[in-house]
Amino acid sequence: MMRAILALIGIAALVLVGLMALGMLRFEQQDDAALPKIRFSMEEGRMPSFKAETGKISVGSTNTTVELPTVEMRNTTISLPTLEVEQASNGTAAAKEE
Repeated sequence: MMRAILALIGIAALVLVGLMALGMLRFEQQDDAALPKIRFSMEEGRMPSFKAETGKISVGSTNTTVELPTVEMRNTTISLPTLEVEQASNGTAAAKEE
């Protein structure tokens, strides 16, 4: 279970890096971050804000003529392996026979 979660996190990180490398995802920091100032009274810090721009992907369809192979179906008699399963007795019948 833990491996699966780590694998998903790794795949997500690779997808994120790939999108950034292709220019489909770009992050720009808009505000600077600041650590909290600690004195006798503490003032809150400030988280940076980011603006994310994403690319666009359009999906559509077009009609094109392509050559496709044909498949022929025919009936033929062949020999198949068989398997017979017999359930084990519950033990009481075996005890009576002895």
